[in-house]
Amino acid sequence: MTRKSSVFDMIGPVMIGPSSSHTAGVVRIARAAIKVLGGIPDEAVITFYNSFARTYEGHGSDKAIIGGLMDMKTDDARIKQAFELAEERGLTYVFKSIGNASVFHPNTIKLILTKGEHTVEVIGESLGGGLINIKSIDGFHAEFSAQEHTLIIKANDVSGAIAFITSILAQEQANIATMSVSRKGKRDMACHVIEMDSGLNAITIKYLESISWIHELIYIPDIDL
Repeated sequence: MTRKSSVFDMIGPVMIGPSSSHTAGVVRIARAAIKVLGGIPDEAVITFYNSFARTYEGHGSDKAIIGGLMDMKTDDARIKQAFELAEERGLTYVFKSIGNASVFHPNTIKLILTKGEHTVEVIGESLGGGLINIKSIDGFHAEFSAQEHTLIIKANDVSGAIAFITSILAQEQANIATMSVSRKGKRDMACHVIEMDSGLNAITIKYLESISWIHELIYIPDIDL
């Protein structure tokens, strides 16, 4: 999926340096990931791929990812003290690097995050100018930017599921910007990822969560809100 960039994307976000790809994009990947997890993790396994694998220490991506995992925004001066603050908070982490993974974008990060008994895997790409793409969640194709309000639904692959979900969103006048659905197999678990121009009311989220064939619902507002 190709995304168009505006002149403001090219200028980049207000941020702690040195680079919009290595700092701002990394922070945003981490902040999107903790929204998927449902909070700041207790443990993190962080793998940098390709270009990131060679530069993450020198360009500050290591501090940026830890800062983002503690929900710091791109312009938060505390990112420079991220390691010390993580230790105070009790966040433990491991860095790994893989320098030659041709299947991945040059600036790719895989996060395996654990909070209590809950673990998620998120793969994100830093595209430049602070823009990101969340490539996958728990092995499901995702492809969302975290710039829009995003609804992620893991559900049984049942007939009429897409029509039902979109009809509920239509009732709330939530305009869908992008939508993708991936599944592990026919009639197996499916993952719906829907980006919307506006947010959802809490009652709509609770209603969707109550549907018997929906197993998990994750709602992510624009991560810069």
